[in-house]
Amino acid sequence: MSELARALTAELGPQRALTTPEALLAYECDGFTIHRRRPTAVALPETTEEVQWLVRLCNRLGVPFVARGAGTCLSGGPTPTGDALCIETARMKKVLHVEPEDLYAVVQPGVVNIRLSEHVAVHGLHYAPDPSSQSVCTIGGNLAENSGGPHCFKYGMTTDHVLGAVVVLSDGGIAHLGHAAGPREPHGLDLIGLFTGSEGTFGIATEITVRLSRNPGSVRTLLASFTSVDAACAAVGDIVASGLTPAAMEILDQATIRAVEASVYRAGYPQDAGAVLLVELDGLDEALDEEAPEVEAMFRRHGALRVEQAKDAAERKRLWKGRKGAFGAMGRLKPDLYVLDGVVPRTRLVETLREITAIGERYGITMSNVFHAGDGNLHPNISFDGRDAEERHRVEEAGREILELCVRMGGSITGEHGIGTEKLDHVPLMFSEDDLDVMARARRAFDPTGLANPGKVLPARSSCAETSKWPHMVARVLAESDS
Repeated sequence: MSELARALTAELGPQRALTTPEALLAYECDGFTIHRRRPTAVALPETTEEVQWLVRLCNRLGVPFVARGAGTCLSGGPTPTGDALCIETARMKKVLHVEPEDLYAVVQPGVVNIRLSEHVAVHGLHYAPDPSSQSVCTIGGNLAENSGGPHCFKYGMTTDHVLGAVVVLSDGGIAHLGHAAGPREPHGLDLIGLFTGSEGTFGIATEITVRLSRNPGSVRTLLASFTSVDAACAAVGDIVASGLTPAAMEILDQATIRAVEASVYRAGYPQDAGAVLLVELDGLDEALDEEAPEVEAMFRRHGALRVEQAKDAAERKRLWKGRKGAFGAMGRLKPDLYVLDGVVPRTRLVETLREITAIGERYGITMSNVFHAGDGNLHPNISFDGRDAEERHRVEEAGREILELCVRMGGSITGEHGIGTEKLDHVPLMFSEDDLDVMARARRAFDPTGLANPGKVLPARSSCAETSKWPHMVARVLAESDS
């Protein structure tokens, strides 16, 4: 047994220190199954102090560490790139404090996203960010990736709902970023904003203060079916141009509809439709009485085959069931699924989707599309068999071309899934060497040891930019927050 394994077992016991090959198998990848590597060991801490002890152990032994939540990440974020300790935070699942009047809660990183909303429902509150995996993904993982979700069109991403965090830095120190009263001091640095989306490369958040939202007075959920994705996208453009701000606008293409309707996530979507558009409105009853008919009229103006409006909570849940279960339904097609995450301007959705279809046909791959239409955040889904090396290569090449296409259309390589290892080669498509120098310096300020999730987010470069000094203010603020 290695020194690392002995120390972990002695401190945490065999139930919370996993070292055998069969126990490590479950941690060899996240939802991005193309890249796989087992960690050296897995530790399951339950407190900030235990995380701090683990990071200090890694420093003493010179072992990199990788933080992991529920493993639902779709870009390889918690997958090691070499020998590393996986620090699994799923046991840190306590809601530590709720302030219903001040609209915030303090949680451990392993709290499952939807459980927080369930916990505060008694106060008429909820936590707004809602990734499709919200029934299993964790707040800590959402923070690391700056996750979005169907309702981010109106309510924003995770970064818009995080106020502060207690962070174990890569040298074992503790930093307190942000505050319940607001993410930064007047004229100060927004370090919690910088930390959000850093994918575990800046340290591990062990307590997270999040903003809570009041439940809307009323909700209207509508589903329209169209002959084509083009028509559904045109309806989305009209809704946004009208000045309406729906809480969510989601499109599923025919391939997705058929997979969903053949699965346990069956929602009653018309299988002969070329696409369905799910629109949710929330607010005051009086306002929705005007907005819902207006949306229906726009559906019909673009040739909607059928329009359905949920009459109660049960029907609303049914309409959402197919969208929330879409990725799971893809398991009926092939064993593995590569979910891309490019973003394009809404005005270029139709053009981009046509080219994505052409790319799929050229590489002979099985593709479907489900996406956050309001944000232009595309999720082309490529179903494949990861055991087939030739097919896997075609899938990777198709993915590369799709992300290049999104940038060419004036968009981005990621909207909410992060860079991880998946998009490392694509980062230079968007950022210059000077941009990458600044990012490397910021990372170095938080992680001077280089042990926090190495090989992620920033591509390997020949320059020595990572050794550059970050402005003294960052170092000073981190030092002042150290306890």
